[in-house]
Amino acid sequence: MDEQESMVYFHEVFNPSLPRLGPGDEASSMRAMGVLRSAMAQAPGRRTSDSLRILDLGCGTGAPTLLLARHLDATIVAVDNYPPYLEELRRRAETQGVSEKISTRLQDVRTLELDESSFDVVWCEGAMFCLGFRETLAACRRWLTPGGFLATSELCWLKPEPPAECRDYLTAAYPPITDVAGNLAIIRDAGFRVLDHFALPTRAWLEEFYGPLEERLHRLQPAAAADSARREVYAACQTEVDMYRKYSEYYGYAFFLMSR
Repeated sequence: MDEQESMVYFHEVFNPSLPRLGPGDEASSMRAMGVLRSAMAQAPGRRTSDSLRILDLGCGTGAPTLLLARHLDATIVAVDNYPPYLEELRRRAETQGVSEKISTRLQDVRTLELDESSFDVVWCEGAMFCLGFRETLAACRRWLTPGGFLATSELCWLKPEPPAECRDYLTAAYPPITDVAGNLAIIRDAGFRVLDHFALPTRAWLEEFYGPLEERLHRLQPAAAADSARREVYAACQTEVDMYRKYSEYYGYAFFLMSR
């Protein structure tokens, strides 16, 4: 099975109709937004009346994008590399009455070029793996204004000494994975000041993301009965769900809030 065929089947599972395309929940995004709002209010020389310029990297269908648009006076550039996700984001934005705040940009984060110091906030929930945590931090620092803010969630070990099955699975799926302390060191080395960090709750995975995803997998299974390539992709998605359900105490996403 080539990569193009694999991505077709992947997008059958990770369909725009899903409420979320990655772990997260509104409460965690609101908590992160609250940290940034508090920091902005205390930042010297920053006028709280100014409209924010926000870059949302790897926005998908825009669960965080729409929340930002509803709660902040901002213009948001939402970037993703899959047209149906951006189409769904625009549809949802129109439904929620925030479409005038959001512009979409079809581009891969790995080839994204933006003017330096062109955004006040960069938001990136669960998408830094596309380019790499260190590399994306460096790019975000270029794109942010001096004193600008970055909010991101990154996969981390949350508990030491995971069982071998868990360790082997995660290090194969995401070789750069490290613990929270390791990511905090990377953030500081990249020239950011850490404002806060916290782990996403398990419900952000099991209820908000994996629940709807697993329902979709079950609906799709009959289509894979005579297609071994499809079955392989669907099985990999189900294994991801099963591994988290079994080992959620050992790994998860941590939200990191920082300023340049």
